Parts: sequence; structure tokens; C-alpha cells
Amino acid sequence: MGSEGRILNVFSHGVLILWALMVTLPLLWAVMSALKDDKSIFTSPWALPTSLHFDNWSRAWSQAHMSEYFFNSVVVVAGSLFGTMLLGSMAAYVLARFEFPGNRFIYYLFVGGMSFPVILALVPLFFVMKNMQLLDTYHGLILVYIAYSLPFTIFFLSGFFRTLPSSVAEAALIDGASHTRTFFQVMLPMAKPGLISVGIFNFLGQWNQYLLPAVLNVGDEDKKLLPQGLVALAVSQGYKGDWSGLFAGLVIAMLPVLAAYIVFQRQVQAGLTAGALK
Repeated sequence: MGSEGRILNVFSHGVLILWALMVTLPLLWAVMSALKDDKSIFTSPWALPTSLHFDNWSRAWSQAHMSEYFFNSVVVVAGSLFGTMLLGSMAAYVLARFEFPGNRFIYYLFVGGMSFPVILALVPLFFVMKNMQLLDTYHGLILVYIAYSLPFTIFFLSGFFRTLPSSVAEAALIDGASHTRTFFQVMLPMAKPGLISVGIFNFLGQWNQYLLPAVLNVGDEDKKLLPQGLVALAVSQGYKGDWSGLFAGLVIAMLPVLAAYIVFQRQVQAGLTAGALK
């Protein structure tokens, strides 16, 4: 390796280390603050907690109603993620593996949805949901989440399905399997790395979504999601001075996202590189 290569290697490693510190240090600081009392947060914000205050977590979970918001988010995200992955994988498979009139038009119609800002559709979407009596409902939010997650899902998975070998699907069809059985029992298991990767991206986007529920889910306090609960907690705890409870609520909201990425880290990396390797 020449001198230029070594300089580039050192520079790239330095950038990666700097980026890792920028990402991990705020997370660690939030966790530390969630285990301190309010006085320690202001007097020694960068020091390790001298004693662990787990009552901050129980206070945020019960008194700040984070448990209710957490449950609502789990219900909505679980339903929307299942619907997105099912419909997105089926549409992507057909668009990637079958030739028919209008194939490219439908594909680019979905891809065009990725460039459409959500904020431009909020007003008409609100009145459509109101006329259909879907405001402040779980299934209404699930349908909206699915609609706004499908373009990226189809774009990602259609490219992945094109990389899978056609011989396996052809062999299954020759053996008498229907197209439906071939898709669910043969092609879908082969696309597992891509499904996990796009599933993680959809989970992150839907779990952290604030704008859509803030507009479509404002009437019923019991139906609010976790991002809405965090905003309400930040406002109320800011007046009360309960900053430790606020940090505890923030960490509670982050834990599912971190856990999902840690568990599926290898699958995400495999899904992102599978298309290039094949």
C-alpha cells in the first residue's frame, strides 16, 4: 500500500470514529441523565451518576402515561409494518419478475411517490380521513403508514428480486407449484436479507413518525402514539422541572429502535450488500 493509500485509510478511519462519537455520545448522555436526579443533571451533566434512580423510569412509564403511548405505537407500527411488507413484497415481485403492459409505468408511479413530500398531502389527507371516519383510529393510521411506506419498499425490493435466480422459480412451477405458492414458499425465503433490511428501515420511519399522527390523531388522548407522548411530556415536564423523567421517557422511546438494530444488524448489512455482490 502506497503513501496515498495509507493517508486515505487513516482519513477514512478518522471520519468513521468521529461519526461514531457523534452518534453514540448523545445516546450515552441521555441514558446517564435518565439515571440521575434533577440536581445532578444540572450540577454535573457529564459525570457518571453517583446513584441509580430507576424511579425516573417508573414515573415516566406510569405517571406520564408512556405505557399507554408505547402500547398504541406497538399496535399501529405492528399492523402497518406487516401490511407494508406483505403488499410491498408482492407488488415488487410482480413488477420485477413479470413483463406486462404498463409494468414500467406502475413501477415509476410507485417510485414517484418517494419524491412527494408528506406535508403537501396533510390537508387533503385530513379531509379524506375525516369523510371516511378514520380520524383518531388505529386502522386509519395503519392505512396511511402503509401508503407512505410502500414506494420505498417496492423500490428497494424490486431491485432485490431481480437479483434472485430465475431457475429456482421455474423449477417450482414445473413441479406444479402455483405462482402464489412459488412466491411464498420459494422466492420470499430467498429474499429474507432484503426483507429484513427494508423492514428495519420501515420500522424506524414508522416508529419515529410524528407529523402524520399529530395531524390525524389529535382528538382522542387515549389513542396518541409515543412521539406525541414525548412532545407532551417535554412540555409538561419542562414546566414541572422533572428533567430526569423526561430523559427516562426519551430512553424508553429509543430502546425498541436500538434493540431492533442490534438484533438484526448482520441481516441488515447482508441485505444492503446482497445486490452488489450478486
